[in-house]
Amino acid sequence: MTVQPDSDRDLILLEHLELDPDATQATLASQLGVAVGTVNWHLKRLIEKGYVKAGRVERRKLRYVITPEGLALRARLTLDYIQNSFRVYRLVRQRMLDALQEVQTAGLYAVRLNGEGDVAEICRLTCLERGVMISTDLRAPLLRVIGLKIFIEWESGSPAAQRAESLPTLLRGEHRSDHNSDHHGDHHNEQQVESGNAD
Repeated sequence: MTVQPDSDRDLILLEHLELDPDATQATLASQLGVAVGTVNWHLKRLIEKGYVKAGRVERRKLRYVITPEGLALRARLTLDYIQNSFRVYRLVRQRMLDALQEVQTAGLYAVRLNGEGDVAEICRLTCLERGVMISTDLRAPLLRVIGLKIFIEWESGSPAAQRAESLPTLLRGEHRSDHNSDHHGDHHNEQQVESGNAD
């Protein structure tokens, strides 16, 4: 499971408290997928910094109210989250474009995709954008998504272009490259595709 940065948890807490000031720490912990002690630590920190005020409404029940400073913090954190999301999107999209360029250079227009979550979804959308079909054919190259990185896994034993010639027309696409295999050279069994800044 991916560990959320403290700023992300602060943002989620502030958003939930704005919607439901009477939310319990157990409820907040369930929504964040963390222990109650973690929520308690974050709330204490937000209270100490003046972003949240806690008032007792019943003997054993607290109400958390976001202060004006807390609202300003939430706005800043929201902006940071959006900007970071765009950076991740651009990075992953470019890495996927680089991987698909190599696949298409080999004359292929279908790949297998292994990965989950938002990063894999960006990869799927990039395939759609580039007209590359996501296939279950085991002869198609596998694009494995690990974190923010994309690895190309070819069938071992032969250059990519030679493999392209041996695959069905559906995998090769109607506009298969006429480049010959010795122009592209041999590929390793597994390649990491990266561009931009390292994560």
